[in-house]
Amino acid sequence: MKSPGSYSRRQFFGGVLAATVSGIALPVLAAENKLAFITAGKEFHFDTGILRGTLRAGGQSKGLIPAFDCVTGRALTKSLGLFSHYRLLDDQTRYGKAGWDWASEAKLLDGGGVEVRWLADNEHPFDMMAIYRWSAPNTLDLTTCVTARKELKCFEVFLASYFDGFPATTVYAKNPAAEGKPAFIGANKTDGVWHMFPRDEEAVKMIKDGRWKRPPNPVEWTIRPMMAAPLAVRRDTARGLAAVLMARVQDCFAIATPQDNEGHRSVYLSLFGRDFKSGESADTKSRLIIGRDITDEKAIAFYEAFQK
Repeated sequence: MKSPGSYSRRQFFGGVLAATVSGIALPVLAAENKLAFITAGKEFHFDTGILRGTLRAGGQSKGLIPAFDCVTGRALTKSLGLFSHYRLLDDQTRYGKAGWDWASEAKLLDGGGVEVRWLADNEHPFDMMAIYRWSAPNTLDLTTCVTARKELKCFEVFLASYFDGFPATTVYAKNPAAEGKPAFIGANKTDGVWHMFPRDEEAVKMIKDGRWKRPPNPVEWTIRPMMAAPLAVRRDTARGLAAVLMARVQDCFAIATPQDNEGHRSVYLSLFGRDFKSGESADTKSRLIIGRDITDEKAIAFYEAFQK
């Protein structure tokens, strides 16, 4: 049995072809396991046949960036990546600026997943761990685990994804115009600049407890209809692509997004939203699917399969 390190070096340096997309050189991986990340120094590369790019570019915890559509070579993300751990909040404190500024270490796991660890320090009274795995060529699964080193009240990990293109966002919510029946509701500019779809009234209280007034970059959220499920879709009709983001219903208390014409092109999952006792651990699971011909009905079916 080969160790993960030796397996990665053989794949990466043996028979690897160089390629350049949008001016960024990335390897075309001749991997035996197309769903495995490949170690490359402090980075982890991937080429599933549908999606290609890098996790932890430059050794930074900014999720997938760059990432490309294998069919067209077009970039899928910009700025700060896909599935990156952004703001770390509770009812009293914003811990650091972002998870991507907090020192972390990563390693390749058996089976080709990547484990990232952040250790508690003077600024962060908790440990955090993330595991990234491809469960299908277009499907990225993320487990995020937190272990508190002091009591935390209404603690939140704000998971961010920033897209290149994908101008239109919808969230699966309870439509007030149809007696609360579930529907995909858009983020139109007429309804506000920054949209937050909460799970329930308790989630609204957390959103409004002052956490979003703390610098840097405070945000004034417009509260939209309640989620029907933690499920959002960003669409790029010009390319025929859709990105579907979801989390477990029990541990995602809101989905946030800017209005469609705002430049961030982002979707955020508000994870946990619960109290921790000192020494207590908990985890959440999130999923990102990027593909073609994804109807609203297919997005719901993907979510239902994920919940099972």
